Amino acid sequence: MSEAGTADPTRRNRIHEVWDRRILAERTLADDQVAALADLAGRVRALTDAVVHTRVPADEIAAVSAEVAALTDRLSAVRGEAPPIGSHDGTGRALASPVSGPLNPIAPPVDIEPLPGGGARAAFTLGGVYEGPPTFVHGGVSAMILDQLLGVAAAANGTPGMTATLDLRYRRPTPYGVRLTAEARVARVEGRKTWVDASIAAPDGRTTVEATAMFVMPAR
Repeated sequence: MSEAGTADPTRRNRIHEVWDRRILAERTLADDQVAALADLAGRVRALTDAVVHTRVPADEIAAVSAEVAALTDRLSAVRGEAPPIGSHDGTGRALASPVSGPLNPIAPPVDIEPLPGGGARAAFTLGGVYEGPPTFVHGGVSAMILDQLLGVAAAANGTPGMTATLDLRYRRPTPYGVRLTAEARVARVEGRKTWVDASIAAPDGRTTVEATAMFVMPAR
């Protein structure tokens, strides 16, 4: 067993080999495309929020729906077979990730910061589109954010892998519309396995969700 922050020097190269076998040249976008799509994704997120909260009359909704359909046809004129993938550095920050992808409109507005020595943190505010019980974040949304955070922490430790287990403990409801903070730290490493702990906290500092995950480096 090794302590957090002690990485197998070949392990990061092995995860790169796994990704390299899966990444195709046609799934890489030019920088100007990435920038334009990131801006578009942000506008679609705003549209999603407007759809959830709008109270305009039905005829106006129908008119907007027709415009959205026309825009969808325009974007579908040239379509890739798979989502785009950026250059992987072990953090799992795929461009189209449903959790942190800047090009994915369904991704929550969460920017995760890797920390030296096997850690990660994020501060974010979730809106009503992520509601589960009235006035609170859906538990599945909390789970996917923590899964991503835990994975970034494992990668920051130099021991990246894929999620093998994810255990969650919901201590109290997580509110939306307020600033939330989340942190993760590597607990231990054993061979190809890495265990990481994480939590989300409300503005008053009280923990709302705790998680522990085990990540496994794929075999060659």
